[in-house]
Amino acid sequence: MEKVKQSPKRVFINNVDSYASKYIAKFLSDYVVGAFADPDGDNEEEEEEEGRMISNHDGARAFQVVGTVSEKSDEDRTYVLEAYLQLGRDELLPKLMNCDVVIYNITQHTDQVEEALWAVSALHSEMKHFSGPKMFILVSTVMTWACSKPVDPDDLELPFTDEIFWRRRAHPNFKQHIDVEKRVVKMGKTNRTLFSTYVVASGLQYGMGEQIFHYFFKTSWLGQEQEIPVFGDGNNIVPTIHIQDLASVIQNVIEHQPKLYYLLAVDCSNNTMENIVKTVASALGPGKIQKKPFEEAFLRQDFSQVVEIDSILVNLRMKGVYIKELFSVSWLCESGLVDNIELVVEQYRQSRGLLPVRLCVLGPPAVGKSTASKEICKHYNLHHIRLKETISETLAQLEGAVKHADPDAENEDAAEAQELLNSMKENMEQNGGLLDDQLLVRVVKDKLMSNPCRNQGFVLDGFPKTYEQARELFSSEEHESDDGTSHISSFNKKIMPEFVLCLDASDALLKERVMNLPEKLVQEHNYEHEHFLRRLARYRENNVEDETVVNYFDELNMTPLYLEITSSDEPDCLLLMQKIFDTVGKPRNYGPSTQEVQEGNRRKVEEKMRREAQEREEEEQREAEEARHRAARWEEWTKALEEMRQQEEELLEAQSVPMRSYLMEHVMPILTRGLIECCTVRPQDPVDFLAEYLFKNNPVDY
Repeated sequence: MEKVKQSPKRVFINNVDSYASKYIAKFLSDYVVGAFADPDGDNEEEEEEEGRMISNHDGARAFQVVGTVSEKSDEDRTYVLEAYLQLGRDELLPKLMNCDVVIYNITQHTDQVEEALWAVSALHSEMKHFSGPKMFILVSTVMTWACSKPVDPDDLELPFTDEIFWRRRAHPNFKQHIDVEKRVVKMGKTNRTLFSTYVVASGLQYGMGEQIFHYFFKTSWLGQEQEIPVFGDGNNIVPTIHIQDLASVIQNVIEHQPKLYYLLAVDCSNNTMENIVKTVASALGPGKIQKKPFEEAFLRQDFSQVVEIDSILVNLRMKGVYIKELFSVSWLCESGLVDNIELVVEQYRQSRGLLPVRLCVLGPPAVGKSTASKEICKHYNLHHIRLKETISETLAQLEGAVKHADPDAENEDAAEAQELLNSMKENMEQNGGLLDDQLLVRVVKDKLMSNPCRNQGFVLDGFPKTYEQARELFSSEEHESDDGTSHISSFNKKIMPEFVLCLDASDALLKERVMNLPEKLVQEHNYEHEHFLRRLARYRENNVEDETVVNYFDELNMTPLYLEITSSDEPDCLLLMQKIFDTVGKPRNYGPSTQEVQEGNRRKVEEKMRREAQEREEEEQREAEEARHRAARWEEWTKALEEMRQQEEELLEAQSVPMRSYLMEHVMPILTRGLIECCTVRPQDPVDFLAEYLFKNNPVDY
């Protein structure tokens, strides 16, 4: 038998950075030749008949994936051999011609519908230039069936199948999609050996990071709404398929090249929208739903496109006949989303990096556990677990469950809540308002197992206090050894802290802190002098024993982070928190939403405008003050100058009085007579005449 090593097929996928295309590309790029061999050996027999066999011992990749991307990204796309950004159609066509398989996904972005139509038409017109057979696969949507008439008006539960694809009628917003489907089918009839075409009508896709159902996953995960909305009556049956199963169907189409044109890719579920949302809400959120008018969906910013809203309102009962008959699909979620919710939720968390951050903060009283816990919760958006608040919250929830229970119906949950409520109240009465370890651990464990804590994570503040409490709280099971002593066999990974912080400080510093606390905080934390000293002494005593809380974590090979508090100064506290943040790492939750970003930007703009207005006001005040000072100084200077001028005038006046008197008495009379005489005589040189006259008639003897 001849052994032939098949070269990988080159596959083009559009928008490989979008949800569906990305996971199809990942699946195909990781697919190994013969990875899903037929267990019955039918394919091997066919190969033997042909006298050859595909070699898969070297784990050869079956496909090389190339494709377009919508934008630049720092993401390491190892699943794509080549990524093309913003190619014109003249540049894109040679890339398509160089591929064995061309896949166009039009389930997400409506702008790709026109490009898919162009691509299949361009390839069809270039058939004579093909170097070998090519395949075109259009990944469309079941929305092209949304307005189809029932298969049997007398039996509305009879499903639509791909055997009657010619009877489908599209939703008004998906007319272009069905036009492209028809064109793809038509193009494949010209020369099927050279250019084969397929339409794979996909159900609503779920799995991995989620896309069309993401709003319901995110809303449930965030836990900010007490009831998750279901838009419309929720009774509509939604055809679905896991994105990996869709990729598997496409892989089977490529490998088997069935002699048909149209396939329905849906799982075997017939879940209603209400069932889906309620299941997601129970797995991630409050477990309650509320039906709302479908118009409200248009007000939700999480639905980026109208087609997404149309899709969640579709009502179709469908069955993929051909993929059952022709392929051996290795199904991941054949029974649908609801039956596989645990797997889907785990994929959702892992794909989006929504992993809980779990911490336990230990230390003596007044060391700053609560302050540090608050800062950690604020930074990482975690839940702060304190005993007092947790007990109060549990009592309130139990009382609410008992109060709102239907008295006429048999309700096991209400009976259990009543029993636990009675036990807690009775126990607290007997122990002076405190719970014994058994009930306390149960209450705290229930809190840690709640969806909010499992979603975002928590900071366990000052609990557990003893080795026994830690073992009961975190251990999932316990075995007894031969000598009768118990030991830890495993622990509950869902609530086990990832990080244990051990804060400590000298007794002198702790006492000083308590002495400097306001009276209100002393009363709130029960830090009265004698009581505080007893608590501190008890803590020190418990932590010199062999079995301490820290020992419990050590036995699990968890290394606590020891932090010594040496002062209460703010810079030291900031350095301490930064060390904690560096140890824990980056947050693992949703960043701010678009609305929150807009609100944050708005606040920044308002703050900037307020700051600028304040600066302008302060500048104007400074300028006005300087103007007032200048005016005052000018007035003062002008007044002083006027006074000086007046003084000078008075001084000059006083100094000129003797001279004037002399002139009036001795000079002016003789000068007057001289002028009169000059006028009478009219000499040729009046000046000389006047001078001579004055000299002769000067009354002063020289």
